[in-house]
Amino acid sequence: MRTTVTVLTGEQWLPPSTFNIYRTGGLAARPGSGCRISGRSRDLRVSRHRVGHGRDRQPTYLGDAVVDTDSGATTYVLGFEQIDRGRIALVGGKGANLGELSRIEGTRVPAGFCVTTDAYRRVVADALEDRLDQLSHPNIENLAALAADARRIIEAIPIPDEVAVAIAGRLDANTAYAVRSSATAEDLPTASFAGQQDTFLNIIGPEAVLEHVRLCWASLFTERAVAYRVRNGFDHRKVHMAVVVQRMVFPEVSGILFTADPLSGNRGIASIDAGFGLGEAMVSGLVNTDVYKVRDDTLIEKTIATKHLALHAAPEGGTREHTLAPELRRQPALTDERAIRLAHLGRRVEAHFGAPQDIEWCLTGDEFRIVQSRPITALFPVPPTDDADNHIYLSVGHQQMMTDPMKPLGLSIWQLTTPRPMAEAGGRLFVDATDRLASATGRAQFLEFSGKTDPLMRDALLSVLERGDFDLTPPEREPGELLPGRDADPIDTDPAIVADLIARTRTSLAVLDRDIREKYGPELFDFILADFRELRRLMSDPRSHQAILAGTDATWWLNEQMRTWLGEPNAADILSQSAPDNITSEMGLDLLDVADAVRPHPHVVEFLRGADNDTFLDELPELPGGREASAAIRCYLDKYGMRCVGEIDITRPRWSEHPTALLPALLTNIDNFPPGESRRRFERGLNEAAKKEDELLQRLRSLPDGAAKAEQTKAMIDRLRTFVGYREFPKYGIVSRYFVYKKALLAEADRQVEAGVLRDREDIHYLRLQEFHDVARTGKVDNRLIRAREEAFRAYQTLTPPRVLTSDGETFSGSYRRENLPADALAGLPVSTGTVEGRARVVGDLTEADLAPGDILVTAYTDPSWSPVFVTLGGLVTEVGGLLTHGAVIAREYGLPAVVGVADATRLIRDGQRIRVNGTDGYVEILP
Repeated sequence: MRTTVTVLTGEQWLPPSTFNIYRTGGLAARPGSGCRISGRSRDLRVSRHRVGHGRDRQPTYLGDAVVDTDSGATTYVLGFEQIDRGRIALVGGKGANLGELSRIEGTRVPAGFCVTTDAYRRVVADALEDRLDQLSHPNIENLAALAADARRIIEAIPIPDEVAVAIAGRLDANTAYAVRSSATAEDLPTASFAGQQDTFLNIIGPEAVLEHVRLCWASLFTERAVAYRVRNGFDHRKVHMAVVVQRMVFPEVSGILFTADPLSGNRGIASIDAGFGLGEAMVSGLVNTDVYKVRDDTLIEKTIATKHLALHAAPEGGTREHTLAPELRRQPALTDERAIRLAHLGRRVEAHFGAPQDIEWCLTGDEFRIVQSRPITALFPVPPTDDADNHIYLSVGHQQMMTDPMKPLGLSIWQLTTPRPMAEAGGRLFVDATDRLASATGRAQFLEFSGKTDPLMRDALLSVLERGDFDLTPPEREPGELLPGRDADPIDTDPAIVADLIARTRTSLAVLDRDIREKYGPELFDFILADFRELRRLMSDPRSHQAILAGTDATWWLNEQMRTWLGEPNAADILSQSAPDNITSEMGLDLLDVADAVRPHPHVVEFLRGADNDTFLDELPELPGGREASAAIRCYLDKYGMRCVGEIDITRPRWSEHPTALLPALLTNIDNFPPGESRRRFERGLNEAAKKEDELLQRLRSLPDGAAKAEQTKAMIDRLRTFVGYREFPKYGIVSRYFVYKKALLAEADRQVEAGVLRDREDIHYLRLQEFHDVARTGKVDNRLIRAREEAFRAYQTLTPPRVLTSDGETFSGSYRRENLPADALAGLPVSTGTVEGRARVVGDLTEADLAPGDILVTAYTDPSWSPVFVTLGGLVTEVGGLLTHGAVIAREYGLPAVVGVADATRLIRDGQRIRVNGTDGYVEILP
């Protein structure tokens, strides 16, 4: 047990570490800052060793101390000089940061101390035991009442004498203090919790300080704080409250300094908000502020606000609003020189913490005081680099329809898969496109391609390039072509080519599945690493690239020429329907066939409606018709069970591992479609495509030189239908291979758990493949690394990745810059022609999709795993996507009007609203 006291003996204050404690009673002569004491009972005597050695070192009585010994080491009060970032559990995020700030040379921090979480636990924790159980599972109706009840309990609890004495002994009776909440889950690198708890200014007198310490404890249970913890998965029992008590500063000017621009993310620009009086006024949004932006030694931007109010300390305690004199309202709060000096001070603080900071500051006279610093957690991280050059990164997730963060094992597996190096940031992957964009040829190629597939990516890139302040050094040689295979001899329009490519992949998968079965330990990792060469060989097959490009080029040619010759927009959309060899569209149709096998068995259907355990397939055979139903579902999983949402991340649970994920779509098919719907849909698509082909060719023949135009068009339609479906198969081959790897890696994880090396099989998700290899080789694992990565992954889930990211940290998402849209329409990219009206179903998780025929799916993104629900839809709206992404391809295949790349669609469109989707012109309207 530890506490802190200072004892006066004669005329001398004894320094720290010279005291032992012996059993007695009473109180220390004067608690305060100074020495550290320890002991084993509530009433302890402070004693001092004589100078001497061995048995000659006898204690001499000096004074008494009262300390709490209920639970091990107990410290109620710590001065800033005793605090560093390693004491967050004791002093909270704000307190730990203040301790660190006080150590930075040239940084002035008002003096103060922390009332530790030991005091909170001593006074509050037991009284809230029952309420914490209820708060762990609140609903929207009772959350506010539960939180208010917890606050009332805390506000009524008396503070024990030993805690009150420890706090009061640090105070001067006539000094004003700021009393600030400092939760243990606050001001952290991964979660700021900004504004969740309370701060009180200009508190005078020990009794007032003690009362406001209790109010800070209570503010851990404001409704906003409880809701924030629930939403972000923080356990109420693991979050405790410390309190910072700091000498009050009465500034002329105060404000907030961001060492990275919070709007653009640019790490090279410091942004300063400044106003007259106390900074709490701007934190709470009461006043307008001046804004200064500084890069290096230059003030690059200054905006002077009209400032009507300022917050000042009141003589009786607390604060008052003051109306500024007219001559002050347009006066700059800071001179240019002071703004630059403050930015330099911020860089010093940033360097100490190793991350961009949100700093609260005060100016008194000509001296800046720092009263708080916290990480800016909303910034998207920047990929690490070994050089100081400029870099432009493109989001891989926007191309792969996987904008969620990936776990380390998933990141490393995908990086081993792709031929181009990829950087990591925020749990996402980015391609460094700097060399290509610095080349005139590469830039033209990329802008042309992205303009066709993802206009928002193109616009985001242009926003960087057209500004002219991003230094791009041309490469020594022109980079290779954007899409391999364009320079090869043209591929024949021959369905046998596609059949051969598919057969090669299936044969390679069968060999892998056979050969990996007996591999374990280090040999397994050597085998998988060697097999990546086979995976990359299949991916880089020139004939495979040619087949994909043939379908893509035919799509673009038909859309462009039919618009030019006939005024027909998006002609390829209908011509693509029911194209052969599209493994992703077949996946949706095949689930309709599974519904046909299950529907005749009512006991099975009723059982599936209540199934919430992934072992349900083992129970099915006990029901009438269960064997037939089980066989149909297992056959489907044999073919498609390697798929799942976010499938490029190998750590995501596959349908074979989590078959209940399929039940909502399966039950929707059972309820809403008659038998034979799969065949009818496919034939309807064939008929629509054939009808559109005949119509176009007839119209073309009536044009000047129409016979030649019709002949060209017929050849392109044949080419489109031969190759457009194959584009989905290489991804299927990759995720099929991943599932073989995953089963083998999890089996190895189970062996390591059994050996006592790993705590849990899913711990491998937080290790890169080579790190897991080392675990298998050495029998050792760094559990602290795993836990740190788990925490980082949770933080990454709160971030939204940009389409384009620079090495300065600037983010760009792009815009459409389109005119002539209906008023209030939401712009997007048209990817599947037609217009549809219907009920919007805003869905974040495929397993929670409650869809009826004709509903319009509104979601962040779709990948192949969403295909089974497409058979139900009337239309599609996504926030992310392009012309060639999977959702667009399947929407065209099924003839669904679709608009993708609609910014904030899931926020702007409410579930259940009626909307109109115009997949021809690319916009969405919210209907009355």
